[in-house]
Amino acid sequence: MTTARKSKRITIAALSIAVFAIFGAGCGPKEHELNAFVHDWEATTTGTEHVVEPPDVIEITSPTATEIDGETHAVGADGKVTLRLLGQVKVAGLTPVEISRKLEKLLATYYVEPTVTVRMITTSSKRIYVFGQVARGGTLPFTGRDTVLSVLSEAQPTYLAWKDQIKLIRPSHKDKKRHVITVNAYKLMEQGDLSLNMIMQEGDVLYVPPSPLAWVGLRVQEVLFPIQPVAQTIITPGQTKVSYDSLYGSDND
Repeated sequence: MTTARKSKRITIAALSIAVFAIFGAGCGPKEHELNAFVHDWEATTTGTEHVVEPPDVIEITSPTATEIDGETHAVGADGKVTLRLLGQVKVAGLTPVEISRKLEKLLATYYVEPTVTVRMITTSSKRIYVFGQVARGGTLPFTGRDTVLSVLSEAQPTYLAWKDQIKLIRPSHKDKKRHVITVNAYKLMEQGDLSLNMIMQEGDVLYVPPSPLAWVGLRVQEVLFPIQPVAQTIITPGQTKVSYDSLYGSDND
């Protein structure tokens, strides 16, 4: 048996073991995994609790202070916004409610009992991530209302995706730990089962793995990649000759 054939058999055996390992994985989250997401790692979901950072954009409404009423401002790199009447005001590190109270105190110099409301327009400083077998992967802005379903709808899993085994990964800010839960997106998207339509948190990673068959195909493609250019250079001259002969005929005709 040649070395190349032995190597090929070893590769196929390794891929087969990997497939069995994938199929042997659990198909749903365990109770303690689910509890970790529902309780210990409950997400901040309201815009009023979002901590503003550059380059977030906020909208200010004040029926009592026309100078700033209806204005939209992007938070500068220095964490400040520039407002008429008030000048530069630092808002980074505060929630919209806290910014409202701060502006009311500053406006109290000019108005009696001023009222201010601040709301988030864009939360560009916060991110969530999507990787794997999706058409639109990468970094997405975190809005505080993102769910697994809404993110998958935007990312668009490809035909290679293993929809039964999508991983929601939540990094921990303590002890460098993380929580991972498996979401059956097939039930979520095609059967309407919203029991696992988890609300995502800032920094969450949604990983869409390839199906077992797609995984094998991708690994085989990786194994064959080094020899594909060589094979193409061997095949191309022959193809060129056939094309030439079919068009102009050979000298032996």
